[in-house]
Amino acid sequence: MPPDMSTIPACPECASEHTYQDGEFFICPDCAHEWDPRAPSDETEAEPVIKDSNGNLLSTGDAAILIKDLKLKGSSGTLKAGTKVKNIRLVSGDHPIDCKIDGVSYLLKPEFLKKA
Repeated sequence: MPPDMSTIPACPECASEHTYQDGEFFICPDCAHEWDPRAPSDETEAEPVIKDSNGNLLSTGDAAILIKDLKLKGSSGTLKAGTKVKNIRLVSGDHPIDCKIDGVSYLLKPEFLKKA
């Protein structure tokens, strides 16, 4: 017997209400996402584990200090060693630290920072 329309959940990927059940799985025709309602859900994304040059764990909101002069690509400018970076944000990618220095946003590698 098919489930009542009120018991079919919305798609966890695109929040579409047009989902339907096929056997044990739910399917979203809008984004083609399939999921098992019995599987544990990962509602909260784990923050990536990123360590500074000294091996200290960095997290979103921390302050850090540059340990080396960094030349800026596409510019003749340089970020000087000793510059304090406040309120860092962890992102995915090969430059996992997003920060602002003098109002300009930069993506940095953690090996050039030490936790303040």
